[in-house]
Amino acid sequence: MAYTMVDLCWKLAVCFFCCQVVSGRVKTEGHYVAAVYEHESILSPNPTALVDRQSALELMGRNLDIYEQQVVAAARQGAQIIVFPEDGIHGFNFTRSSIYPYLDFVLHSHSVKWNPCREPYLFNDTEVLQRLSCMALKNKIFLVANLGTKQPCEHIDPHCPSDGRYQFNTNVAFNDDGMLVATYRKYNLYFEYAFDTPPEPDYTFFDTPFAGKFGMFTCFDILFFEPAVNLIRQYNLKQIVYPTAWMNQLPLLSAVEFQQAFATAFNINILAANIHHPTLGMTGSGIYTPVKSFIYHNMESYGGKLIVAEIPVITTDYKNNLESNERFRQNLHHSCKTFTSTPIADEVCFKEGQETPGRVSEKGNEQLPPLFYAEMMYDNFTFVPVWGEKGELQVCANTLCCYLNYQRTVVTEELYALGVFDGLHTVHGTYYVQACALVKCGGLSFSTCGQEVTDATALIDFQLWGNMSTPYIFPLLLTSGITLDFADHTGWKNNHYFISKNRTSSGLLTAALYGRWYEKD
Repeated sequence: MAYTMVDLCWKLAVCFFCCQVVSGRVKTEGHYVAAVYEHESILSPNPTALVDRQSALELMGRNLDIYEQQVVAAARQGAQIIVFPEDGIHGFNFTRSSIYPYLDFVLHSHSVKWNPCREPYLFNDTEVLQRLSCMALKNKIFLVANLGTKQPCEHIDPHCPSDGRYQFNTNVAFNDDGMLVATYRKYNLYFEYAFDTPPEPDYTFFDTPFAGKFGMFTCFDILFFEPAVNLIRQYNLKQIVYPTAWMNQLPLLSAVEFQQAFATAFNINILAANIHHPTLGMTGSGIYTPVKSFIYHNMESYGGKLIVAEIPVITTDYKNNLESNERFRQNLHHSCKTFTSTPIADEVCFKEGQETPGRVSEKGNEQLPPLFYAEMMYDNFTFVPVWGEKGELQVCANTLCCYLNYQRTVVTEELYALGVFDGLHTVHGTYYVQACALVKCGGLSFSTCGQEVTDATALIDFQLWGNMSTPYIFPLLLTSGITLDFADHTGWKNNHYFISKNRTSSGLLTAALYGRWYEKD
């Protein structure tokens, strides 16, 4: 049958439209479609037992089967990149020797160009890399995953372990042709005795045609300067992929809470994929921008969760909050202006040298609320209770003073407290923290303040600020049911960092300034 040119053009247009429908969505200019998968990994029943390579591949293959299903599903929705969690393929709680059969060989070299799907014969023990590469190739999608890798070393290498090999917790990135374009070896290990710390931190990023460069690091790295912060600053990165196996710790370090705070602080996009094991407190994944998030946190049910979202590309001329913070700290003598139009009296904006507002009762002349001490996040916080409909409070520790202006239209039967900590955190890691935190307590007694709480009803308007000594401040705003809210305003004023919010979307769990003073680690 002969077709006219009009018929042909119409049929090609219909074909193109159908392809667009199959891909799931039509992308907005200046945006890209990202996917993350929170995976309930199939675990070894006895991770310390020694098994052969074939048995290890069979277990990992079951997890990779699920990965493949999710890659197909994400691609059908138009995703251009997908991120999988840390430990998702092999699991955890191995010894150095028991994890060995689960390790793939990978060259950590920028000079070697390799497509494991097209060139499976190039290296031995690369079966996992081959499957991941083929997933990316077949579905025309960038793919980021985490696996264990091995690399032989010579004893002339002063860092070479006694068994003659390095074992690394490794992220890999493949482009949409299946090419291995980046590897990252986790630098800040979290009690991972099966793995080695690389001799030097990797500063890893890869390029994409749809969003430019993506940086890459893993889990516990997010709390440290090296390599996460240095990577972002040194290479001016605006998109991050972040595999993690994060155990939630309320009230300041739940996964979605801190991931959002990190994206907000640096004004970047973060694609964060967490493992899903609620009995271990592990859940919380999301696609985060500085102003919006698409999250999943579920401690009740089992099974994985795919998140797909279209987000704007953040360009390199988009200034981040930390850059603004440092510019401000270099020039503190600005005129005093209010930062919020909320009905709360503007007590934050005080002239330099003026005495800062103290702890006063809401009626002005009554006895000040008492100071008390309670453990929060394994640290000894100094607290003051937040009583009544409105008030102004101050609490100090070492060099840090925290201030709170608050009001609420309905006073609920819930106890809140304003806490401060300025010191070295030493449990489950060693790092220096400066924190000002408004938190809901676990009960009505002071001893319950700092406990993990997941539900709240109080709607509180607040301004919270402190004379922080570090520019690296992560604003936390967590609401009832482990949901996120966004501050109305954050920033520096007269050498104090502040966060303000007029009416949270639901009951307030935590509003905090979490400062990391990296130089004092």
